[in-house]
Amino acid sequence: MLAWLIGLPILVATAAGIGVQLRRHPRRTLVVVKVLNLLLLVGAGVLVALAASASPSAAATAATAATKSFGGQAFIGAGIAVAGASIGSGLAVAYTGSAALAAMSERPEMFGRAIVIVGLAEGIAIYGLVIAILLIGKA
Repeated sequence: MLAWLIGLPILVATAAGIGVQLRRHPRRTLVVVKVLNLLLLVGAGVLVALAASASPSAAATAATAATKSFGGQAFIGAGIAVAGASIGSGLAVAYTGSAALAAMSERPEMFGRAIVIVGLAEGIAIYGLVIAILLIGKA
């Protein structure tokens, strides 16, 4: 939390500075922003590689073995499950909902069937939520 309180004003000031520079020198500023983004990407890749190749310390291994806790990994997995299920459900409802409205405009008696199909598409989000609850329960 403290890192966000320190980093947020820096991010806001950087964004404002980039906005001002984009108005003054658009082409040069875009090149600089692209180079900075590439450097950040390379730096993040190096950190990921170091984290993947580093062996855990003895204290961390003992603590993990003693508690059998998933910690933050369960929360990340739960977030991914909910986000993926919500995006998939939103796309499914968009297509089935528009098709259901088109079918009901021609034949109003199709209302019951159309609602069932749209409800099945919404069920995908509920499955993601159930998976998230199971993952958080393991943490």
